[in-house]
Amino acid sequence: MESVLSATMTAIGWIIGLAFLGTGIGLGILGSKVAEAVGRNPETKGDVIHAIMVVAIVLTLLLLLLFAFVLVLLFFNPLTA
Repeated sequence: MESVLSATMTAIGWIIGLAFLGTGIGLGILGSKVAEAVGRNPETKGDVIHAIMVVAIVLTLLLLLLFAFVLVLLFFNPLTA
Protein backbone atom coordinates (compact mmCIF):
# COMPACT_ATOMS: atom_id res chain seq x y z
CA MET A 1 0.00 0.00 0.00
CA GLU A 2 2.74 2.44 0.92
CA SER A 3 4.70 1.58 -2.22
CA VAL A 4 1.63 2.37 -4.34
CA LEU A 5 1.23 5.75 -2.65
CA SER A 6 4.94 6.44 -3.00
CA ALA A 7 4.86 5.59 -6.70
CA THR A 8 1.75 7.73 -7.13
CA MET A 9 3.43 10.73 -5.49
CA THR A 10 6.51 10.27 -7.66
CA ALA A 11 4.37 10.04 -10.78
CA ILE A 12 2.42 13.15 -9.81
CA GLY A 13 5.66 15.05 -9.31
CA TRP A 14 6.91 14.00 -12.72
CA ILE A 15 3.56 14.82 -14.35
CA ILE A 16 3.39 18.33 -12.91
CA GLY A 17 7.08 19.05 -13.44
CA LEU A 18 7.13 17.96 -17.07
CA ALA A 19 3.84 19.73 -17.77
CA PHE A 20 5.18 23.05 -16.51
CA LEU A 21 8.51 22.52 -18.25
CA GLY A 22 6.79 21.80 -21.55
CA THR A 23 4.41 24.70 -21.12
CA GLY A 24 7.22 27.12 -20.32
CA ILE A 25 9.35 26.03 -23.25
CA GLY A 26 6.37 26.02 -25.60
CA LEU A 27 5.18 29.47 -24.59
CA GLY A 28 8.73 30.80 -24.85
CA ILE A 29 9.10 29.52 -28.40
CA LEU A 30 5.62 30.80 -29.23
CA GLY A 31 6.47 34.25 -27.87
CA SER A 32 9.66 34.44 -29.91
CA LYS A 33 7.79 33.49 -33.08
CA VAL A 34 5.13 36.10 -32.34
CA ALA A 35 7.81 38.74 -31.93
CA GLU A 36 9.33 37.68 -35.25
CA ALA A 37 5.95 37.74 -37.00
CA VAL A 38 5.01 41.18 -35.65
CA GLY A 39 8.50 42.50 -36.42
CA ARG A 40 8.26 41.37 -40.03
CA ASN A 41 4.66 42.40 -40.62
CA PRO A 42 3.48 44.99 -38.06
CA GLU A 43 0.07 45.57 -39.64
CA THR A 44 -1.06 42.04 -38.74
CA LYS A 45 -0.36 42.55 -35.03
CA GLY A 46 -4.03 42.32 -34.00
CA ASP A 47 -4.63 39.05 -35.81
CA VAL A 48 -1.45 37.47 -34.50
CA ILE A 49 -2.14 38.52 -30.91
CA HIS A 50 -5.72 37.23 -31.16
CA ALA A 51 -4.54 33.83 -32.41
CA ILE A 52 -1.88 33.61 -29.72
CA MET A 53 -4.37 34.43 -26.98
CA VAL A 54 -6.63 31.61 -28.18
CA VAL A 55 -3.66 29.21 -28.02
CA ALA A 56 -2.72 30.44 -24.54
CA ILE A 57 -6.29 29.98 -23.29
CA VAL A 58 -6.47 26.44 -24.67
CA LEU A 59 -3.12 25.67 -23.05
CA THR A 60 -4.36 27.00 -19.72
CA LEU A 61 -7.49 24.85 -19.95
CA LEU A 62 -5.36 21.79 -20.65
CA LEU A 63 -3.24 22.55 -17.57
CA LEU A 64 -6.40 22.83 -15.47
CA LEU A 65 -7.51 19.43 -16.77
CA LEU A 66 -4.10 18.08 -15.80
CA PHE A 67 -4.59 19.40 -12.26
CA ALA A 68 -8.00 17.72 -12.14
CA PHE A 69 -6.34 14.44 -13.14
CA VAL A 70 -3.67 14.92 -10.48
CA LEU A 71 -6.32 15.56 -7.82
CA VAL A 72 -8.11 12.38 -8.87
CA LEU A 73 -4.85 10.49 -8.45
CA LEU A 74 -4.24 12.08 -5.05
CA PHE A 75 -7.63 11.66 -3.43
CA PHE A 76 -9.44 8.93 -5.39
CA ASN A 77 -6.56 6.67 -6.36
CA PRO A 78 -7.98 3.49 -7.92
CA LEU A 79 -4.76 1.58 -7.22
CA THR A 80 -5.13 1.73 -3.44
CA ALA A 81 -8.49 -0.04 -3.28
